[in-house]
Amino acid sequence: MISVTVYLHRHSAHRSVELHPVLKHFFRFWLWMTTGMNTKEWTAIHRKHHATCETAEDPHSPQVMGLSNILWRGAEAYRAASKNEAIMQRYGAGTPDDWLERHVYTPHGVLGVALMMIIDVALFGAIGLTVWAVQMVWTPFFAAGVINGIGHFWGYRNFECADASRNISPWGIVIAGEELHNNHHTYPNSAKLSQKPWEFDIGWMYIRIFEMLGMAKARSKGPVVAQVPGKNTMDVDTAWAVLNDRFRVMAKYSRDVVSPLVEQELERAGNARRSVVRAAKRMLSRADELVDEAGQDKISEILDASPKLQTIYEFKQRLQGVWAKRSAGAEELLNELKAWCCDAEATGIQSLQSFVAEIRSYTMPQLARA
Repeated sequence: MISVTVYLHRHSAHRSVELHPVLKHFFRFWLWMTTGMNTKEWTAIHRKHHATCETAEDPHSPQVMGLSNILWRGAEAYRAASKNEAIMQRYGAGTPDDWLERHVYTPHGVLGVALMMIIDVALFGAIGLTVWAVQMVWTPFFAAGVINGIGHFWGYRNFECADASRNISPWGIVIAGEELHNNHHTYPNSAKLSQKPWEFDIGWMYIRIFEMLGMAKARSKGPVVAQVPGKNTMDVDTAWAVLNDRFRVMAKYSRDVVSPLVEQELERAGNARRSVVRAAKRMLSRADELVDEAGQDKISEILDASPKLQTIYEFKQRLQGVWAKRSAGAEELLNELKAWCCDAEATGIQSLQSFVAEIRSYTMPQLARA
Protein backbone atom coordinates (compact mmCIF):
# COMPACT_ATOMS: atom_id res chain seq x y z
CA MET A 1 0.00 0.00 0.00
CA ILE A 2 2.93 2.37 0.51
CA SER A 3 3.73 2.05 -3.19
CA VAL A 4 0.12 2.84 -4.08
CA THR A 5 -0.28 5.85 -1.81
CA VAL A 6 3.15 7.44 -2.24
CA TYR A 7 3.89 6.64 -5.87
CA LEU A 8 0.61 6.08 -7.70
CA HIS A 9 -1.62 8.37 -5.69
CA ARG A 10 0.34 11.29 -4.28
CA HIS A 11 3.11 11.40 -6.89
CA SER A 12 1.65 10.22 -10.18
CA ALA A 13 -2.02 11.20 -9.92
CA HIS A 14 -1.77 14.45 -7.94
CA ARG A 15 1.86 15.57 -8.25
CA SER A 16 1.84 16.53 -4.58
CA VAL A 17 5.25 14.96 -3.98
CA GLU A 18 8.34 14.63 -6.15
CA LEU A 19 10.30 11.38 -5.98
CA HIS A 20 13.87 10.46 -6.86
CA PRO A 21 14.08 8.45 -10.13
CA VAL A 22 15.47 5.44 -8.28
CA LEU A 23 12.57 5.47 -5.83
CA LYS A 24 10.03 5.90 -8.62
CA HIS A 25 11.38 2.93 -10.49
CA PHE A 26 11.49 0.78 -7.37
CA PHE A 27 7.81 1.51 -6.77
CA ARG A 28 6.94 0.73 -10.41
CA PHE A 29 8.81 -2.57 -10.23
CA TRP A 30 7.27 -3.52 -6.89
CA LEU A 31 3.74 -2.72 -8.08
CA TRP A 32 4.33 -4.75 -11.23
CA MET A 33 5.28 -7.78 -9.14
CA THR A 34 2.70 -7.44 -6.38
CA THR A 35 -0.34 -6.16 -8.29
CA GLY A 36 0.37 -6.04 -12.01
CA MET A 37 -0.89 -2.43 -11.90
CA ASN A 38 -0.23 -0.10 -14.79
CA THR A 39 0.79 3.43 -13.75
CA LYS A 40 -1.02 5.20 -16.59
CA GLU A 41 -4.25 3.29 -16.08
CA TRP A 42 -4.35 3.82 -12.32
CA THR A 43 -3.46 7.50 -12.63
CA ALA A 44 -5.98 8.22 -15.38
CA ILE A 45 -8.84 6.44 -13.62
CA HIS A 46 -8.12 8.24 -10.36
CA ARG A 47 -7.97 11.65 -12.03
CA LYS A 48 -11.24 10.86 -13.79
CA HIS A 49 -12.75 9.97 -10.42
CA HIS A 50 -11.86 13.39 -8.99
CA ALA A 51 -13.07 15.21 -12.09
CA THR A 52 -16.47 13.47 -12.13
CA CYS A 53 -16.92 12.42 -8.51
CA GLU A 54 -20.32 10.99 -7.54
CA THR A 55 -21.73 11.30 -11.06
CA ALA A 56 -22.60 8.68 -13.64
CA GLU A 57 -19.20 9.39 -15.22
CA ASP A 58 -17.32 8.47 -12.03
CA PRO A 59 -15.53 5.14 -12.65
CA HIS A 60 -16.20 3.89 -9.13
CA SER A 61 -18.74 5.84 -7.10
CA PRO A 62 -20.66 3.78 -4.51
CA GLN A 63 -23.24 6.57 -4.44
CA VAL A 64 -24.04 5.76 -8.07
CA MET A 65 -23.04 2.11 -8.48
CA GLY A 66 -23.88 0.88 -4.99
CA LEU A 67 -21.61 0.19 -2.03
CA SER A 68 -21.62 -3.58 -2.44
CA ASN A 69 -20.56 -3.38 -6.08
CA ILE A 70 -17.57 -1.18 -5.31
CA LEU A 71 -16.55 -2.85 -2.05
CA TRP A 72 -16.48 -6.38 -3.44
CA ARG A 73 -16.00 -5.71 -7.15
CA GLY A 74 -13.99 -2.50 -7.12
CA ALA A 75 -11.13 -4.06 -9.06
CA GLU A 76 -13.58 -4.97 -11.82
CA ALA A 77 -14.67 -1.33 -12.04
CA TYR A 78 -11.02 -0.38 -12.50
CA ARG A 79 -10.52 -2.95 -15.23
CA ALA A 80 -13.62 -1.75 -17.07
CA ALA A 81 -12.47 1.87 -16.94
CA SER A 82 -8.95 0.94 -18.03
CA LYS A 83 -10.33 -0.24 -21.37
CA ASN A 84 -11.73 3.21 -22.11
CA GLU A 85 -9.14 4.78 -24.37
CA ALA A 86 -10.71 8.24 -24.04
CA ILE A 87 -10.06 8.19 -20.28
CA MET A 88 -6.48 7.05 -20.82
CA GLN A 89 -5.76 9.79 -23.33
CA ARG A 90 -7.41 12.63 -21.43
CA TYR A 91 -6.32 11.82 -17.89
CA GLY A 92 -3.16 9.75 -18.31
CA ALA A 93 -0.74 12.54 -19.25
CA GLY A 94 2.66 12.69 -17.60
CA THR A 95 2.90 9.00 -16.75
CA PRO A 96 5.92 6.79 -17.63
CA ASP A 97 6.34 5.94 -21.30
CA ASP A 98 9.83 4.46 -21.38
CA TRP A 99 11.02 1.17 -22.87
CA LEU A 100 10.29 -0.85 -19.73
CA GLU A 101 6.77 0.52 -19.48
CA ARG A 102 5.99 -0.18 -23.13
CA HIS A 103 7.68 -3.59 -23.41
CA VAL A 104 7.54 -5.10 -19.92
CA TYR A 105 5.28 -3.52 -17.31
CA THR A 106 2.25 -2.76 -19.50
CA PRO A 107 2.07 -5.82 -21.79
CA HIS A 108 3.30 -8.37 -19.25
CA GLY A 109 1.51 -7.61 -15.99
CA VAL A 110 0.84 -11.32 -15.41
CA LEU A 111 4.56 -12.01 -15.64
CA GLY A 112 5.19 -9.72 -12.67
CA VAL A 113 2.73 -11.42 -10.33
CA ALA A 114 3.97 -14.84 -11.49
CA LEU A 115 7.51 -13.80 -10.61
CA MET A 116 6.26 -12.73 -7.17
CA MET A 117 4.69 -16.15 -6.65
CA ILE A 118 7.95 -17.88 -7.52
CA ILE A 119 9.86 -15.65 -5.08
CA ASP A 120 7.32 -16.28 -2.28
CA VAL A 121 7.48 -20.05 -2.76
CA ALA A 122 11.27 -19.96 -2.89
CA LEU A 123 11.41 -17.98 0.36
CA PHE A 124 8.62 -19.63 2.37
CA GLY A 125 8.00 -22.99 0.74
CA ALA A 126 4.41 -24.15 0.31
CA ILE A 127 3.11 -21.46 2.65
CA GLY A 128 4.50 -18.98 0.15
CA LEU A 129 1.40 -19.61 -1.96
CA THR A 130 -0.71 -18.27 0.91
CA VAL A 131 1.59 -15.26 1.27
CA TRP A 132 1.28 -14.63 -2.46
CA ALA A 133 -2.52 -14.96 -2.38
CA VAL A 134 -2.75 -12.40 0.43
CA GLN A 135 -0.53 -10.02 -1.54
CA MET A 136 -2.69 -10.39 -4.62
CA VAL A 137 -5.92 -9.70 -2.71
CA TRP A 138 -4.74 -7.07 -0.21
CA THR A 139 -4.14 -4.08 -2.47
CA PRO A 140 -7.08 -4.54 -4.88
CA PHE A 141 -9.51 -5.06 -2.01
CA PHE A 142 -8.35 -2.20 0.19
CA ALA A 143 -7.40 0.31 -2.53
CA ALA A 144 -10.20 -0.39 -5.00
CA GLY A 145 -12.85 -1.71 -2.62
CA VAL A 146 -12.54 -0.23 0.84
CA ILE A 147 -11.25 3.25 -0.03
CA ASN A 148 -13.42 3.80 -3.09
CA GLY A 149 -16.41 2.14 -1.45
CA ILE A 150 -16.51 2.75 2.29
CA GLY A 151 -14.46 5.94 1.84
CA HIS A 152 -17.45 7.45 0.04
CA PHE A 153 -20.12 5.94 2.23
CA TRP A 154 -19.25 5.66 5.92
CA GLY A 155 -17.11 7.60 8.40
CA TYR A 156 -16.67 11.16 9.57
CA ARG A 157 -16.14 14.39 7.64
CA ASN A 158 -13.81 17.19 8.65
CA PHE A 159 -14.81 19.26 5.64
CA GLU A 160 -17.95 19.72 3.56
CA CYS A 161 -16.42 19.27 0.12
CA ALA A 162 -18.80 18.71 -2.79
CA ASP A 163 -18.79 14.90 -2.71
CA ALA A 164 -19.61 12.09 -0.30
CA SER A 165 -16.02 11.33 0.78
CA ARG A 166 -15.49 10.22 4.38
CA ASN A 167 -12.57 9.63 6.70
CA ILE A 168 -12.83 5.95 7.62
CA SER A 169 -10.49 6.27 10.59
CA PRO A 170 -8.39 9.08 12.10
CA TRP A 171 -5.37 6.77 12.08
CA GLY A 172 -4.20 5.98 8.58
CA ILE A 173 -2.06 2.90 9.14
CA VAL A 174 -3.62 -0.22 7.62
CA ILE A 175 -4.27 1.47 4.25
CA ALA A 176 -1.23 3.76 4.46
CA GLY A 177 -3.12 6.96 5.25
CA GLU A 178 -5.77 6.52 2.58
CA GLU A 179 -8.30 6.10 5.38
CA LEU A 180 -8.34 9.93 5.56
CA HIS A 181 -10.34 10.17 2.37
CA ASN A 182 -12.45 13.24 3.12
CA ASN A 183 -9.28 15.18 3.91
CA HIS A 184 -7.82 14.07 0.59
CA HIS A 185 -10.86 15.05 -1.46
CA THR A 186 -10.88 18.45 0.21
CA TYR A 187 -7.18 19.05 -0.44
CA PRO A 188 -6.31 16.66 -3.31
CA ASN A 189 -2.97 18.32 -4.00
CA SER A 190 -1.71 17.91 -0.44
CA ALA A 191 0.99 15.31 0.15
CA LYS A 192 -0.16 15.07 3.77
CA LEU A 193 -3.58 13.51 4.28
CA SER A 194 -3.93 14.15 8.02
CA GLN A 195 -5.43 17.54 8.85
CA LYS A 196 -6.26 17.36 12.56
CA PRO A 197 -3.78 17.03 15.46
CA TRP A 198 -5.21 13.64 16.44
CA GLU A 199 -5.02 12.18 12.92
CA PHE A 200 -2.08 10.11 11.71
CA ASP A 201 -1.04 9.45 8.12
CA ILE A 202 1.64 6.79 7.87
CA GLY A 203 2.08 7.57 4.18
CA TRP A 204 3.18 11.08 5.16
CA MET A 205 5.61 9.55 7.65
CA TYR A 206 7.24 7.61 4.81
CA ILE A 207 7.40 10.74 2.66
CA ARG A 208 9.16 12.59 5.49
CA ILE A 209 11.65 9.72 5.80
CA PHE A 210 12.28 9.83 2.05
CA GLU A 211 12.75 13.61 2.31
CA MET A 212 15.38 13.17 5.01
CA LEU A 213 17.15 10.71 2.72
CA GLY A 214 17.04 13.23 -0.13
CA MET A 215 14.73 11.03 -2.21
CA ALA A 216 11.47 13.00 -2.03
CA LYS A 217 10.13 16.52 -1.77
CA ALA A 218 6.58 17.39 -0.80
CA ARG A 219 5.18 20.12 -3.02
CA SER A 220 2.16 20.94 -0.88
CA LYS A 221 0.67 20.13 2.51
CA GLY A 222 -2.56 21.97 1.77
CA PRO A 223 -3.46 25.63 2.28
CA VAL A 224 -2.91 27.13 5.71
CA VAL A 225 -4.54 30.24 7.12
CA ALA A 226 -2.39 32.35 9.40
CA GLN A 227 -3.81 34.59 12.09
CA VAL A 228 -2.22 37.80 13.32
CA PRO A 229 -3.01 38.69 16.95
CA GLY A 230 -4.55 42.14 17.19
CA LYS A 231 -5.35 42.39 13.48
CA ASN A 232 -8.88 43.77 13.22
CA THR A 233 -8.92 45.27 9.74
CA MET A 234 -9.57 43.41 6.52
CA ASP A 235 -7.36 43.68 3.47
CA VAL A 236 -6.78 41.81 0.23
CA ASP A 237 -4.56 39.29 2.00
CA THR A 238 -7.41 38.52 4.40
CA ALA A 239 -9.71 37.85 1.48
CA TRP A 240 -7.20 35.57 -0.25
CA ALA A 241 -6.47 33.70 2.98
CA VAL A 242 -10.16 33.02 3.57
CA LEU A 243 -10.64 31.97 -0.05
CA ASN A 244 -7.61 29.68 -0.14
CA ASP A 245 -8.70 27.81 2.96
CA ARG A 246 -12.45 28.12 2.52
CA PHE A 247 -13.17 24.50 3.47
CA ARG A 248 -11.52 24.89 6.86
CA VAL A 249 -13.22 28.26 7.29
CA MET A 250 -16.61 26.66 6.62
CA ALA A 251 -15.80 23.83 9.04
CA LYS A 252 -15.04 26.48 11.66
CA TYR A 253 -18.33 28.20 10.83
CA SER A 254 -20.19 24.96 11.49
CA ARG A 255 -18.34 24.35 14.74
CA ASP A 256 -18.25 27.88 16.15
CA VAL A 257 -21.46 29.40 14.79
CA VAL A 258 -23.95 26.68 13.91
CA SER A 259 -23.30 24.24 16.76
CA PRO A 260 -23.50 26.73 19.67
CA LEU A 261 -26.69 28.25 18.33
CA VAL A 262 -28.28 24.84 17.85
CA GLU A 263 -27.47 24.03 21.49
CA GLN A 264 -29.07 27.30 22.59
CA GLU A 265 -32.16 26.62 20.52
CA LEU A 266 -32.42 23.10 21.95
CA GLU A 267 -32.58 24.52 25.47
CA ARG A 268 -35.47 26.76 24.48
CA ALA A 269 -37.29 24.28 22.27
CA GLY A 270 -40.36 22.48 23.51
CA ASN A 271 -40.80 18.75 23.10
CA ALA A 272 -42.55 19.21 19.76
CA ARG A 273 -39.62 21.13 18.26
CA ARG A 274 -36.64 19.35 19.81
CA SER A 275 -36.32 16.62 17.18
CA VAL A 276 -36.44 19.23 14.42
CA VAL A 277 -33.83 21.49 16.04
CA ARG A 278 -31.58 18.54 16.92
CA ALA A 279 -31.21 17.71 13.22
CA ALA A 280 -30.05 21.26 12.47
CA LYS A 281 -26.41 20.76 13.45
CA ARG A 282 -25.92 18.17 10.73
CA MET A 283 -28.29 19.43 8.06
CA LEU A 284 -27.28 23.10 8.14
CA SER A 285 -23.60 22.18 7.76
CA ARG A 286 -23.94 19.88 4.76
CA ALA A 287 -22.65 20.88 1.35
CA ASP A 288 -25.54 21.94 -0.90
CA GLU A 289 -24.50 19.38 -3.52
CA LEU A 290 -25.15 16.55 -1.06
CA VAL A 291 -28.63 17.65 0.02
CA ASP A 292 -31.41 15.83 -1.82
CA GLU A 293 -35.05 16.88 -2.06
CA ALA A 294 -35.94 15.25 1.25
CA GLY A 295 -33.00 17.03 2.84
CA GLN A 296 -34.17 20.36 1.47
CA ASP A 297 -37.58 19.75 3.01
CA LYS A 298 -35.92 18.98 6.34
CA ILE A 299 -33.88 22.18 6.17
CA SER A 300 -37.03 24.19 5.44
CA GLU A 301 -38.68 22.62 8.48
CA ILE A 302 -35.67 23.53 10.64
CA LEU A 303 -35.58 27.12 9.42
CA ASP A 304 -39.30 27.55 9.98
CA ALA A 305 -38.81 26.42 13.58
CA SER A 306 -36.12 28.99 14.41
CA PRO A 307 -35.56 32.49 12.98
CA LYS A 308 -32.01 32.53 14.39
CA LEU A 309 -31.11 29.27 12.66
CA GLN A 310 -32.56 30.69 9.48
CA THR A 311 -30.31 33.72 9.85
CA ILE A 312 -27.08 31.77 10.28
CA TYR A 313 -28.04 29.44 7.43
CA GLU A 314 -28.61 32.41 5.14
CA PHE A 315 -25.24 33.84 6.15
CA LYS A 316 -23.60 30.51 5.47
CA GLN A 317 -25.08 30.56 1.96
CA ARG A 318 -23.93 34.14 1.46
CA LEU A 319 -20.40 33.34 2.63
CA GLN A 320 -20.20 30.47 0.16
CA GLY A 321 -21.40 32.90 -2.49
CA VAL A 322 -18.39 35.10 -1.77
CA TRP A 323 -16.12 32.37 -3.20
CA ALA A 324 -17.83 32.83 -6.56
CA LYS A 325 -16.46 36.38 -6.72
CA ARG A 326 -12.84 35.21 -6.90
CA SER A 327 -12.76 35.39 -10.69
CA ALA A 328 -13.78 39.07 -10.60
CA GLY A 329 -10.58 40.17 -8.87
CA ALA A 330 -9.15 40.74 -5.42
CA GLU A 331 -10.87 44.05 -4.71
CA GLU A 332 -14.35 42.76 -5.47
CA LEU A 333 -13.68 39.66 -3.40
CA LEU A 334 -12.57 41.86 -0.51
CA ASN A 335 -15.61 44.13 -0.82
CA GLU A 336 -17.97 41.17 -0.80
CA LEU A 337 -16.28 39.73 2.28
CA LYS A 338 -16.37 43.09 4.07
CA ALA A 339 -20.07 43.47 3.32
CA TRP A 340 -20.73 39.97 4.63
CA CYS A 341 -18.84 40.68 7.85
CA CYS A 342 -20.61 43.99 8.39
CA ASP A 343 -24.04 42.43 7.94
CA ALA A 344 -23.11 39.44 10.10
CA GLU A 345 -22.10 41.69 12.99
CA ALA A 346 -25.35 43.61 12.68
CA THR A 347 -27.38 40.46 13.43
CA GLY A 348 -26.45 40.67 17.10
CA ILE A 349 -25.81 36.90 17.20
CA GLN A 350 -22.79 36.51 19.47
CA SER A 351 -21.29 33.41 17.84
CA LEU A 352 -21.53 35.06 14.43
CA GLN A 353 -19.90 38.24 15.73
CA SER A 354 -17.04 36.22 17.25
CA PHE A 355 -16.57 34.44 13.94
CA VAL A 356 -16.29 37.78 12.13
CA ALA A 357 -13.65 38.96 14.61
CA GLU A 358 -11.62 35.85 13.88
CA ILE A 359 -11.99 36.30 10.12
CA ARG A 360 -10.46 39.77 10.39
CA SER A 361 -7.27 38.34 11.88
CA TYR A 362 -6.61 36.09 8.87
CA THR A 363 -3.78 36.71 6.43
CA MET A 364 -1.53 34.77 4.09
CA PRO A 365 1.02 32.66 6.02
CA GLN A 366 4.16 34.25 4.59
CA LEU A 367 2.95 37.69 5.66
CA ALA A 368 2.33 36.46 9.18
CA ARG A 369 5.93 35.22 9.43
CA ALA A 370 7.44 38.44 8.09
